[in-house]
Amino acid sequence: MEPYELSVADAAGAVRTRQLSPVELVDSVLERIERVEPRLRAYTLVTADHARSAARQAAHEVAADGVRGPLHGIPAGLKDLIDVAGMATTASSRVRADHRAEADSAVAARLTAAGVAFVGKTHTHEFAYGLTTPQTSNAWDQGRVAGGSSGGSAVAVAAGAAAFALGTDTGGSIRVPAALNGVVGLKPTYGLVSRHGITSLAWSLDHVGPITRTVEDAALVLAALVGHDPRDPASVAAPPVDYRPGPGTDLTGLRIGVPGSYYFDRVDSEVEAAVRHAIGRLEALGARLVEVEIPMTRYIQATQWGLMVPEATAYHERTLRTVPELYAADVRVLLEAGELMTAGDYLRAQRARTLMRQAWQRMLDTVDMVAAPTVPLTAVKAGQSTVTWDDGTEESVSDAYVRLSAPASITGVPSLTLPVGQDSAGLPIGMQLMGRPLGEAALLRAGHAYERTGTARGVAPVT
Repeated sequence: MEPYELSVADAAGAVRTRQLSPVELVDSVLERIERVEPRLRAYTLVTADHARSAARQAAHEVAADGVRGPLHGIPAGLKDLIDVAGMATTASSRVRADHRAEADSAVAARLTAAGVAFVGKTHTHEFAYGLTTPQTSNAWDQGRVAGGSSGGSAVAVAAGAAAFALGTDTGGSIRVPAALNGVVGLKPTYGLVSRHGITSLAWSLDHVGPITRTVEDAALVLAALVGHDPRDPASVAAPPVDYRPGPGTDLTGLRIGVPGSYYFDRVDSEVEAAVRHAIGRLEALGARLVEVEIPMTRYIQATQWGLMVPEATAYHERTLRTVPELYAADVRVLLEAGELMTAGDYLRAQRARTLMRQAWQRMLDTVDMVAAPTVPLTAVKAGQSTVTWDDGTEESVSDAYVRLSAPASITGVPSLTLPVGQDSAGLPIGMQLMGRPLGEAALLRAGHAYERTGTARGVAPVT
């Protein structure tokens, strides 16, 4: 096994025991990037010199004093919305072509303190406003979409071009590309991880979190990211939590909600079969399945768009008026549409969100988490704009991909996606576990138990 194929946990163990140098690890990942990047286009910027410098420093520190923690010397990518002092933050947009960050974002500073070596900035759908990341190819089939908006981060991790990466999630932008590329994605509770220094899409929906190849790795990265930050108005002061899921697989006593509505409506048959099989595995590990009804389903799409569209337009108000030609056509249309929405529309969406949060809280009082498909279909071919379901319903690809991920973004509850199989074309299928606010540890425990049954995917064989 090459160093770039190691999980974060395995790489950390090898660095700690000095079986592997951080320099060797970072060099292996940089060589992998050089090999696969022409086909995948996951990165906007590869920071090889920065990464090698951090790796040399980590190697010196490990030799002198031991490791700082499990991320010391680990190579990672950052979605190109996340500021690192002195680096460009382009948001994959011509609007930001000349931008340079003056200071580290909160998450970059935390990862730097943990000893992480940043190997580059990863592509996003322009300003995170889309579900496909069109400039990036799927790690398992380069003729298909990567998913978005954190497509570059998910593809880099799936291809071994980063040990882990950070993404952002406003309506599914961590979980959608993670599911489509066969990796793990965690959208934490709203406010658990600071967004200071991160370009916003919609302030009341934005989250930042890890994309990894294993659930254990997601726990290790999350632990380095959490902490109250007064610079982020939404930041919460959560009590200290040990996110490590532990070695066991016994889920006795865990109540898992299985939706009787919404999450299995208009879902590809192979996706449904794989997710229901995975839920059955959780039951075999001791979990008790409880049927639940998802509340207020008829309002989900209107609430998601009613919040996101006007907030995004407000953020881009100045540049939309001064340099509208620099935006991609799909993003410009959405931003201009936001100017047509009234204050009443926005306030109704906020009220619906409040009611939805309360209804989800009541539902989650009856179960510990909900298990469901992450997305209703696997990665579509690049350029495909619609999907037609068995009942004849036609849906845009973006609406289809956001449909099952939006509820956790609207309500702010944590959601973990993990790979649970593949379809007949070999494309990854994802299941998401959604829990109570600040309930990440329970999700990670359940996801890790499932993963230990031998279902994790390896690095995508990109040549």
